[in-house]
Amino acid sequence: MRQSGLIAASAVVVLVAGGAISYAAVAGGEESGGAPSAGSADAGFARDMAVHHQQAVEMSYIVRDRTKDEEVRRLAYDIAQTQANQRGMLLGWLDLWELPKVSADPPMTWMGMGGLGSSGEDPDGALMPGMATNAEMKRLGELNGKQAEVFYLQLMTDHHKGGVHMAEGCLSKCEVGVEKRLARTMVEGQRSEIELMAGMLRERGARAR
Repeated sequence: MRQSGLIAASAVVVLVAGGAISYAAVAGGEESGGAPSAGSADAGFARDMAVHHQQAVEMSYIVRDRTKDEEVRRLAYDIAQTQANQRGMLLGWLDLWELPKVSADPPMTWMGMGGLGSSGEDPDGALMPGMATNAEMKRLGELNGKQAEVFYLQLMTDHHKGGVHMAEGCLSKCEVGVEKRLARTMVEGQRSEIELMAGMLRERGARAR
């Protein structure tokens, strides 16, 4: 389980270094010469990934209350801390750019996928690909022990796959260098955790959905 701790530690180091690079550069849009617009990929990614990350944090704290397995509890803690830190950076950049944290556009519009991530009138639908539904979040909070561990690992695997997809979208569409570097960190860190969780699922006689 040392691997998950190393993943989180490396992510935090990158975040600290990224914050030290230049807050002014982020606010000014670095290469673009000015702050991004509200409809830009930079702003869209910051808004959507902040929401995406928040659910990962919630799921991680739920499972820590539903199992005594130290391996799963450590992974959940690492994910919660890493994604809470990253979420803080994303929201902080929106403040620096003086842009709203919510948008009237559907999630992932900045990726050309507006509306595809939501499920229309279904109140139980996930907001974006990879996100758990309301019913799944409720079920996670009702399970205990091995069942909670397996379901969490399955949900988080889906969640990470959706997060990687969004971060890759930022790598191709965003213009702010520091934000793109954070997106690259997300891709690398979450891919590593997907592999880690696949092994943890196998140990529990299960697999990703």
